[in-house]
Amino acid sequence: MFRFAEPQWLYALTAIPLILLVFWLSQRAKTRRLARFGNCSTLAALMPDRSPLREWIKTGVLCAALGLVIVAAARPQVGSRLREVEVEGREMMFVVDVSNSMSADDVKPSRIERTKHAIGQLLERLADDRIGVIVFAGEAQVQLPITSDYKMAQSFVRRISPSMIADQGTDIGAALELAQLSFSSDTHRSDSRVIILITDGETHDERSLEAARAAAGQGIRICTIGIGTPEGVLLSIDGEYVKDDEGQMVVTKLNEELLSDIAAETDGIYARSTNRSFGLDEIMAQLDAMQGSELTLRSFAEFDEQYQYFLAAGILLLVIEMLVLGRRNPLLRGISLFGRRDEPDSE
Repeated sequence: MFRFAEPQWLYALTAIPLILLVFWLSQRAKTRRLARFGNCSTLAALMPDRSPLREWIKTGVLCAALGLVIVAAARPQVGSRLREVEVEGREMMFVVDVSNSMSADDVKPSRIERTKHAIGQLLERLADDRIGVIVFAGEAQVQLPITSDYKMAQSFVRRISPSMIADQGTDIGAALELAQLSFSSDTHRSDSRVIILITDGETHDERSLEAARAAAGQGIRICTIGIGTPEGVLLSIDGEYVKDDEGQMVVTKLNEELLSDIAAETDGIYARSTNRSFGLDEIMAQLDAMQGSELTLRSFAEFDEQYQYFLAAGILLLVIEMLVLGRRNPLLRGISLFGRRDEPDSE
């Protein structure tokens, strides 16, 4: 397998055709200026040391050297061996509520934006854990399958929004059931699997507690983060207050009791999000005390650097370019490398 570690340097190769074009234009202009003084063959006899071919050779060698140095800067690499590393870690599935109530601003700047920011900060600190993301409202969808690619996870988390699920509602039970099915099959111990549920808990579905009991039976721990306030806040979307079927403005409240019960079913942790602390740090501090499972992380990491060969060739061509004179050397004018020099006519 061949690759460039820093391929952005290859854009500099576009300068080489430009250099050749500028040189060709300059040579053409020089020839035209000389033609004004007389016949080209006559002028060539008057300037025996001038060699346009040598000038082209010097320019070509210089461009080739420049190209090799640019390729070296792009760090060409070959090889790549599949490396497997055994690490102690957890599998964590973030289950994020994206219903309209998550647009409320009782947690600044809004519940959903605060959630995305907190998860993003956590991803910057993780090392050996694998994570996944599920979003839910009236239904649940896997946004990101279990992975150890934190950069890709950051990208997916930034795209989370209430517009992702058309069917509104807060079906926590469906989300927890989907999360249980979304863990990988290669963790050696099920008790290293953790579901982190982030929601305002606005649901009255008993299915959520049933799903929590099923998770407990599989050794899966559920930690819940309640986002919002028990007093509630008027729900507005795009600056307009939402009204129910009776024309009353909708108040969205945090259901702490339900979220505490879900966590308790699995011996998990409940934390309430505030403007000062989101709650993830408190949960992670306690999860760190859990014994992780052995996870096999696979990565293509064994690449051999090849830049030194291109760099050495480029430097060699630069030395050659400096040794080649743009004009014929008067001291070597009598030497013919490609045939016998004509003898002067005898009288």
